[in-house]
Amino acid sequence: MDRSNQPFEVERLGRMAYADALSLQRERHAALVEGRGQGVPHRVLLVEHPPVVTVTRRQGAREHVLADEALLRTSGVELVDTDRGGDVTYHGPGQAIVYPIVDLQRLGLGVHAYIRALEEAAIRTCAAWGIPCHRQKGATGVWTGNEGDADDATRKIAAIGVRVSRSCTLHGMALNVEPQLGHFGLIVPCGLHGRVVTSMRAEIGDACPSFGEASERLAVETVSALRAASAAVARS
Repeated sequence: MDRSNQPFEVERLGRMAYADALSLQRERHAALVEGRGQGVPHRVLLVEHPPVVTVTRRQGAREHVLADEALLRTSGVELVDTDRGGDVTYHGPGQAIVYPIVDLQRLGLGVHAYIRALEEAAIRTCAAWGIPCHRQKGATGVWTGNEGDADDATRKIAAIGVRVSRSCTLHGMALNVEPQLGHFGLIVPCGLHGRVVTSMRAEIGDACPSFGEASERLAVETVSALRAASAAVARS
């Protein structure tokens, strides 16, 4: 099966409430599952959210929300439950988010390879503006700093949380372009104590691209990384 040129479409949603984006993901997911075998395109939803903390069903995840309801309210941050994997995370303006709604069965990818492809997309996006990034063993996501440094000397720049149902994906990855980093102090990001969260703006200052440039690059790199991962499986 030739997987090298499967159709992808990028949907640019602008700024959208988390609940509305999740509803749209579920619609696109249902269409992809129902259209399996009919050439329905994979989709990458590109979105930015108003300030929101999302909490998964993982045991102990809610304990990683450090702020009480009053502080969240005065900070202008919504608190919502979510059905993705992972733990607690924050989304907000200045954070580029991709929600790939893709058929792993058609792409020939397992969940592990899929997540590695998302990480690769963020690594390539950051590299385009001279920010060296890497993966860390046992900690899904993308980190900057020297790869050989101790864990507390590296900084997280992109977070990943996914769900797979009927071999098709929901949720995805958030890359910190220029969000309000102080909001990450309201939680224990991804349940990882003592780890620093950073952004492209914090790393390179005025050399940081515009939010629109970084978002578009992330969407392009996401499609490219998924196609490359699929093609690699086909060759193996």
